[in-house]
Amino acid sequence: MEKRSFTEQEQIRRDKLEKLIKDGHNPFIIAKFERTHTSKEVNEQFNSLSKEELNAIDNKAIVKIAGRIKTFREAGKATFATLQDQNGIFQIYVRNDEIGDAKYYEFVDFDLGDIIGVSGVMMKTNTGELTVRVKEFVLLSKALRPLPDKYYGMTDIEEKYRRRYVDLIMSAETKDIFIKRSKIIALMRDFFNNKGYLEVETPVLQPIHGGAAAKPFTTHHNALDMNFYLRVATELPLKRLIVGGFEGVYEIGRLFRNEGMDTRHNPEFTTVEIYIAYQDMSFLMQLTEDTICYIAKNILNKDETEYDEVTISFKQPWKRWHMIDAIKEIIGVDFWKPMTFEEAKKNAKEKNVVIEKFHNSVGHIINLFFEEFVEDKLIQPTFIYGHPVEVSPLAKANAQDPRFTDRFELFIKGREYANAYSELNNPVEQYDRFVSQLAERDNGNDEAQELDIDFVEALEYGMPPTGGLGIGIDRLVMLLTGQDSIKDVLLFPHMRPRGK
Repeated sequence: MEKRSFTEQEQIRRDKLEKLIKDGHNPFIIAKFERTHTSKEVNEQFNSLSKEELNAIDNKAIVKIAGRIKTFREAGKATFATLQDQNGIFQIYVRNDEIGDAKYYEFVDFDLGDIIGVSGVMMKTNTGELTVRVKEFVLLSKALRPLPDKYYGMTDIEEKYRRRYVDLIMSAETKDIFIKRSKIIALMRDFFNNKGYLEVETPVLQPIHGGAAAKPFTTHHNALDMNFYLRVATELPLKRLIVGGFEGVYEIGRLFRNEGMDTRHNPEFTTVEIYIAYQDMSFLMQLTEDTICYIAKNILNKDETEYDEVTISFKQPWKRWHMIDAIKEIIGVDFWKPMTFEEAKKNAKEKNVVIEKFHNSVGHIINLFFEEFVEDKLIQPTFIYGHPVEVSPLAKANAQDPRFTDRFELFIKGREYANAYSELNNPVEQYDRFVSQLAERDNGNDEAQELDIDFVEALEYGMPPTGGLGIGIDRLVMLLTGQDSIKDVLLFPHMRPRGK
């Protein structure tokens, strides 16, 4: 194995560690430090007190607190330092005449990035800054790599994603994004739980690729000697649970799609899917609107946000627009009129819409028109409904016009945030839709779904009228935290190898 080489700073830190171990002060053998306070708790308990009030309680209020050293500032025989824990930054004050020469020089020999625990009393400086006046300290972990420059931080955006742990140390904004992400998911869970819906878990490894038009990852199970797919959706297992008698189930979890990577797409991402018996698309529109507004209000404390230089308003009600009406208004082509596939292709050619081999119906061309001419015009929250049946193999056909389905997608700033429909519960029609998907697959559409005969058989036992909804959590977090790239809301986004 090739011997590791170190920079001068890294070698200095290793030499310090070697000396600490030699002197019997190995920090890595310490397994625990009992804290009495975090930075947040210190501020909550003591910041309202005056300098004189803190002096009066002095040794009666010993606190034990720990964190990573972020700054040093020496002032004669005393040193101010700031420590960082999960909740923020707090200041400590170390005096030579209070802890003795040997301990003082041990302290000033620490490096930025070292993690220490201190015990002391609370005070305020002449400028009113709450500070821990240190009585004792202990080194809990030696940082063998120096932190990036405190003023410039991590200037290489790729390194921010590759070394997220350093980014979290250096950027309070990054840490805040992921704290908010956790709160968003918790709020969503609370919202659904309070309505009586049941959170469940379904398999990540699935024997049949289905539930969404997407290209799957494939893996092999040695014991069974068979291939599995990483799930592209949780839809089909969740609907099996509705067949089984549950009347409202949801799952928050990771999905996997073997597709491109860009600012909106990562090979694995997080969604919530929820299925509710005896409800339809209209109910789900309101549920989607109420869910997102509830989360936004609790995260933003207002009903609007600035995103990509546009003010997005969450004020209700949101616009509801049939796909055909949207196309007609924006591009002037009227797909309400019955037309042959050849007539639809002629319309596409006149508007320079590219048709692939597997686009074999008027419905496919309608969807292409929508994607080409309408999507990016949808800035404020808008429900687009009435998707063609050919691009919605799991949705119930509309009773008045069976060319279209009772399906909607939510768009904000030209991006899809949710997809929902009145679920197809006719097993005969579901079988036929699967067969048509196999025909698309044979014509080159590697995102088409496979025939899941077990799901068809499940429907043959009877599934009540059901509404199903999926919301992209990563995009919702991007919207509510003002981030342009999905990588900024994933703790560990997938990256190309260095140099490629």
